[in-house]
Amino acid sequence: MHILRTKHGLLAQVLGAALLLPAPGASALGLMQAYEAAIKNDPAYRAARHMAEAGRENKVLGRSGLLPSVSASYSGSRNHSDITNAGGTRPEEYNSKSAVLQVRQPIVNFDALARYKQGVLQAEAAENGLAGETRQVALRVIGAYIEALFKQDQLAAAKSERDMYVERMKVNDRLFAKGEGTKTDMLETRARLDVAEAAVLEAQDALAAARVTLEGVIGGPAGELDALAPQFNRRPAEAQSFDEWLKMALENNAEIKGRRLNVDIGQQEVNKQRAGHYPRLDAIASLSNSKSESINTIHTEYKTRSVGFQLSVPLYAGGAVNASTRQAVANRERAKADLQAETDKQTLELRRDYDQLVSSAARIAALEKAVESGKLLVTATEQSIKGGVRINLDLLDARRQLTITERDLAQARYTYILAYVKLRAAAGILAPDDVRTMATYFR
Repeated sequence: MHILRTKHGLLAQVLGAALLLPAPGASALGLMQAYEAAIKNDPAYRAARHMAEAGRENKVLGRSGLLPSVSASYSGSRNHSDITNAGGTRPEEYNSKSAVLQVRQPIVNFDALARYKQGVLQAEAAENGLAGETRQVALRVIGAYIEALFKQDQLAAAKSERDMYVERMKVNDRLFAKGEGTKTDMLETRARLDVAEAAVLEAQDALAAARVTLEGVIGGPAGELDALAPQFNRRPAEAQSFDEWLKMALENNAEIKGRRLNVDIGQQEVNKQRAGHYPRLDAIASLSNSKSESINTIHTEYKTRSVGFQLSVPLYAGGAVNASTRQAVANRERAKADLQAETDKQTLELRRDYDQLVSSAARIAALEKAVESGKLLVTATEQSIKGGVRINLDLLDARRQLTITERDLAQARYTYILAYVKLRAAAGILAPDDVRTMATYFR
């Protein structure tokens, strides 16, 4: 039964490891390559790009209300009339034609002016949304890439833990065979080995899920991933104070800027609705050509050129203008509240990322020393084994502890990188060059 369970555990581990291996011929995927693939394939970014393309047209649509409009019309008909007079009734058939060309230029139009300003703001909001999504796709790529790497580190630590218990099980078996061990020690080690084997399988599943997430972002197979480079030079970002980061965020953060634009757009909507009370003045020029328009002008052709203006003064619209204005004011105030809520949210997240950046830098320094100490311990244990003082189990235990410390160091570095790029994204200054810089941390 014990042999069968062990075989099943090893079989599951082998199958799990095989599933996590990259496909034959797959090349290593660097962080910059992953970012470039996401820019092409990420569905959220593609949607934002098309939304920006549509939003840019709002400026043109708003401007159209301030530019001249040209219209042309043509009509023609075959007419049959019965003309009755003192001499009797006679039929008359004739063709009538009419062509009109008209140009209208707004001179005073508060509604069109508000629509133009609103269109400009909407186009700016669309560009801001695309810029924000560009930063978000960078964060998604870096986050998914780092998560997959961290799951690899966790799998390595789980395997190291399992290997230690496998070796301890062998030691217990030997001691029990010599009469120096107990059945209780063997059962305790077996129980811990089973837990360690389960932890390996769980780590394999977590790694597989993380890779699926990364592949969903980049739109293709991930293959092997570049690991963290041994040399890790921290950025000077933590040298900037929180107030400096906050100032940049209040000016450039895409979410805050988008909410601020919504307030301005709401104000123009108020102006547009209020324009329903204001007069409108247009200049009009027309050219018309008519022939046989009526029975009185049979076989007579008129060519008319006219230039003038048209003044329209709204008097009463059933209360619709006042109601729509009040509605627009309420929506503007709601946009102001959303702006304040978004500002508070971004400030809180900025503080958390800043604190995480600073604490990660200190944690990295401490764990780097711990890793060096762990390596010295592994070397010393190896020498002790040669001298007959220690056994292989002691070496496995030292290596397991070193693996765990290296995993914690990698996690601190991953946290540092994420906090750094989140700070730059929140400040509205995260750019592809920053992703390229972050890619140098991996090899």
